[in-house]
Amino acid sequence: MHVLATAGHVDHGKSTLVRALTGMEPDRWAEERRRGMTIDLGFAWTSLPSGATVAFVDVPGHERFVGNMLAGVGPVPAAVVVVAADEGWRAQSAEHLAALDALDVRHGLLVVTRSDLADPGPALGQAGAEIAATSLGTVEAVAVSGATGAGLDELRAALDRLVTRLPAPDPAAAVRLWIDRSFTVKGAGTVVTGTLGAGELRVGDELELTGVSRPVRVRGLQSLGATAERVGAVARVAINLRGVDKETVGRGQALLTPGRFRLTELIDVRVHGDPVADLPATVTLHAGSAAVSARVRPLGADTARLRLHTPLPLRIGDRALLRDPGRHHVAGGVTVLDVVPPGLSRRGAAAARAAALAGLSGESDLAGELHRRLLVRRDDLLRMGVTDPGEPVAGDWLADPAHWAGLGERLVAEVARHAAEHPLEPGAPVEALRHRLGLPDRALVEALVRPPLVTRRGRVSTGGSDVPAELVTAVDRAFDGLGDRPFAAPDAYRLSELGLGARQLGAAVRAGLVVQLAGNVILRADAPRRAAQVLAGLPGPFTVSEARRALDTSRRVAVPLLELFDSTGVTRHLPDDRRVVEPG
Repeated sequence: MHVLATAGHVDHGKSTLVRALTGMEPDRWAEERRRGMTIDLGFAWTSLPSGATVAFVDVPGHERFVGNMLAGVGPVPAAVVVVAADEGWRAQSAEHLAALDALDVRHGLLVVTRSDLADPGPALGQAGAEIAATSLGTVEAVAVSGATGAGLDELRAALDRLVTRLPAPDPAAAVRLWIDRSFTVKGAGTVVTGTLGAGELRVGDELELTGVSRPVRVRGLQSLGATAERVGAVARVAINLRGVDKETVGRGQALLTPGRFRLTELIDVRVHGDPVADLPATVTLHAGSAAVSARVRPLGADTARLRLHTPLPLRIGDRALLRDPGRHHVAGGVTVLDVVPPGLSRRGAAAARAAALAGLSGESDLAGELHRRLLVRRDDLLRMGVTDPGEPVAGDWLADPAHWAGLGERLVAEVARHAAEHPLEPGAPVEALRHRLGLPDRALVEALVRPPLVTRRGRVSTGGSDVPAELVTAVDRAFDGLGDRPFAAPDAYRLSELGLGARQLGAAVRAGLVVQLAGNVILRADAPRRAAQVLAGLPGPFTVSEARRALDTSRRVAVPLLELFDSTGVTRHLPDDRRVVEPG
């Protein structure tokens, strides 16, 4: 299927033309038919001589309903511009064409209607020249009469040639369906309609709905009036939703593939149209079928920051339209350059941002986004519109290669700096390094570690024992003179004499040289294991005194050692103040 939108001045025969081509009534409301004027969006479809199916989004031409017109044109890739032979180029012809140009619509067809009432030549010439100066360029033109049927066969052939030039949709793309209608069907519930421009929908799919916190599910699908289990792009589609009522869904919302879009209320854009300096402080942004108020902050000659009143699921490279509501004027189109722009709170930040935006094309290329963001989560890049984010450096983090290499060099320097400032510590703590490098995740620090750096017990060092030789010597001397008594602890005086204060003892514990039972009570690191083996050999439950004698140590050591065993499950403290060694 191919989907086209009509465009043109009020009462130039757009609906009559669609009716003549399709045999269907595009005007849905009785008031529209009574007044002979399209007020809201209408839809109809037909088969072309080639067998291709084309669906029309018939938009209103009256100035008062430009918002409705833009809701229909926004998601559609091509347009049929309609001009009446007896009236020629008119105000809404120009405004509709300006809207198509602003949205960068590049495929179209000119149809001059009512050729039975006047010579179509002047209208063909003027309208063709106007269209040629826009994004549509030079388009094929056909003169027809909806009343007599003259030229309709030529029009069908021209439509066939048009649809063959339309770009092929991406069936694997994420779904972003802008809703243009919502209603309730008795026995079925809430139904929404829209143009599916990419991807596919299946019955049972779970989708995100903007403005609703919970997911919704596709209960049923219809396309061209027929029920379907799946619908692929491009297509007009009606979706029966489960999990949402009609009051919470309407035009301007969007159905999204979960996890593939982000709602943003702040975007940086390039403006194609009026000079940015001439834009009013507040404009209306039309994106897809949505129309939201936006505050304008000029940045460069053709770049600006827009703060949206309502967040929208926008991506880098999206096209949208700015309309000045005060002057009823299409101010121009915009290309979205950034959907997660940096803050502008520092002096000179706006000028620097304008310079950065000047070099952006609106293409969501991986290398460019990494260069600008330095570090970014893969999921965030997908939501911004980068389709192939590449391989993460750690977890789901991606990094700019040059920045990543620089972080590796800084890590080496920071580890050396920490070693100089804290010689008794066995390396720099990973968390401290994370703060020094300004990284958002400790996994990034661990991923940066390369030989000769190593990570041990949450610290990064240059390898080796990581224990200062003077500390090892002092600890060995502290236990000298205790003979073959492995459970005897050096006294506090001896520790002080050797310079083993609180900092040094802490370093010795972290280095695995000793275990600290209490303030100045230390044993060799393997002493608790050996002590447990000795106590396991005692017959029955034992007292503190019996444990002390078995270990040939003092009460100063035995009490905190047994408390350690109690807390780690090596022993069980009985009600009579005796203990047993737990099995295993």
